[in-house]
Amino acid sequence: MPCVLVVGSGGREHAILDALARSPRQPDLLCAPGNAGTASLAENLPIAADDLDALVDVALARAVDLVVIGPEVPLAAGLADRLADAEIPVVGPTAAAARLESSKAFAKAFMARHGVPTAACRTFTRDAYDDARAYVDAHPLPVVLKADGLAAGKGVLIAGTRDGAHEGLQRLLRDSEFGEASAEVVIEAFIVGEEASVFALTDGTDYVLLAPAQDHKRIGEGDTGPTTGGMGAYAPAPLVTPVLMKQVEAEIIQPVLRGMAAEGHPYRGILYVGLMISSAGPKVVEFNVRFGDPETQVVLPLLESDLLDHFEALAEGRIASETVRLRDGAAACVILASAGYPGSYEKGKPINGLDEAAEHALVFHAGTKAHGEQVITNGGRVLGLTGLGADLQEALDHAYAAAAAIQFEGKTLRRDIGQKGLARLAAP
Repeated sequence: MPCVLVVGSGGREHAILDALARSPRQPDLLCAPGNAGTASLAENLPIAADDLDALVDVALARAVDLVVIGPEVPLAAGLADRLADAEIPVVGPTAAAARLESSKAFAKAFMARHGVPTAACRTFTRDAYDDARAYVDAHPLPVVLKADGLAAGKGVLIAGTRDGAHEGLQRLLRDSEFGEASAEVVIEAFIVGEEASVFALTDGTDYVLLAPAQDHKRIGEGDTGPTTGGMGAYAPAPLVTPVLMKQVEAEIIQPVLRGMAAEGHPYRGILYVGLMISSAGPKVVEFNVRFGDPETQVVLPLLESDLLDHFEALAEGRIASETVRLRDGAAACVILASAGYPGSYEKGKPINGLDEAAEHALVFHAGTKAHGEQVITNGGRVLGLTGLGADLQEALDHAYAAAAAIQFEGKTLRRDIGQKGLARLAAP
């Protein structure tokens, strides 16, 4: 029986564990640090996801056969490198390869070197604030401002006015709203189009694809308000047709893998391609070097083949031997968040209705914590409720029925998840 350690504590990690638990090989599952939901599938270990020394030590002590790294922070810090040095198979890229996410300036320069389609941009440091301000003054609106480093999915500002662009530069470069993550800022053109997410499992040379998804990043309905880590998702996204997927493979995924290998940093792990589908075709908005959250909560429930087999093949450099099988139908996830998210919020609110919600949908815990017999809120995004159905509407109905069953003080959600997909499916 293989032993697998999943690193992380969010809904993404709960969904990964759920998929691994479906393996006929019945792996022994560990999660560090986990949450109130992962405890039902794995042994939670009280080790922070960024405590690299302790994670390597426990992987050795427990004779772990495979480590799956969920969040971006330990990847950027070099956890995959440390595990490889200890001869522990790992799903996740090296720190050098993880720069595709940990440095937007690196990613944009890399795409320029290898002809990967993306928005035109320039990069500015804090000591070039006046130059950055002059650039946005001359730039067509809207303009996109991105903190270079990791900012938990919140370091992107879209400014529709000059004053808004100036305020954004002030927040990022002068006020250091995201700390060292905004010591450098990428300013890029706004791409008109519709977003989609594509996921490739790759061993650095070959890859297999999972179902395409669409995320909902803004806190408010109609894609309004501040950017969050994601308020819901659905898959498969009808926007990504088989023809478009072939284009994404040829113009983005394959050049990225060739380019990373050519530059001496082969990319092995999960490559998340955040796309904007424009009139000129697909363009890269961002890369993530791990599964997205909440996209994982819809992509993996649609996986019919064995995720454990896929992960082992990825880690061992033989992903080309794998065949991904997807179930028919659709999946939709609705995120329940704490009041105030993505700004400040309170924790410790009792959560009720979990058993009733599970009658309608898969319940993935994110910001939760066990307090005796009671589960309480412990984060901004609290739960992900994933409905499955023969079609997108049925999946959404199940997800929202589960959302209605859950109660906690300050429960916040969007009620328009999946509407773009429904409109596209209904179009003649």
